[in-house]
Amino acid sequence: MTTRPRPVTAEELFRKPDDGFRYELLRGELRKVVPAGEEHGYLAMEIGRLLGNHIKANRLGRVYAAETGFKISSDPDTVRAPDAAFVSRERLEEIGPVRGYRPGAPDLAVEVVSPNDTHAEVTGKALVHDQATSWSMDR
Repeated sequence: MTTRPRPVTAEELFRKPDDGFRYELLRGELRKVVPAGEEHGYLAMEIGRLLGNHIKANRLGRVYAAETGFKISSDPDTVRAPDAAFVSRERLEEIGPVRGYRPGAPDLAVEVVSPNDTHAEVTGKALVHDQATSWSMDR
């Protein structure tokens, strides 16, 4: 009989000592995130910069960089880190300051698709299958 390891929580991931790797949490399971290539990093930064300029100029909320985790489901926890993300001023004020990962999906999440990404990987990042919550405007 095989035993499954106990699910990792978002709090445990947040407190995890730096081991040189980045992780996301998918239904309690740690997943290593492979570093982005040059073109991927450039495109993600350009999108974040343009989005950030617009959001800041119009005082619409905040834009977050690629390493920012969002806790999008609980028990077991899922924490995802899109390449760029936006959270509206209204939602920021509603929840207030957060220690750790911001709860809920961002209002907008951007994921730069790399040539090596499979359809299943991209779809898996876009959807949380256990709660049918998408990384989109309809939370």
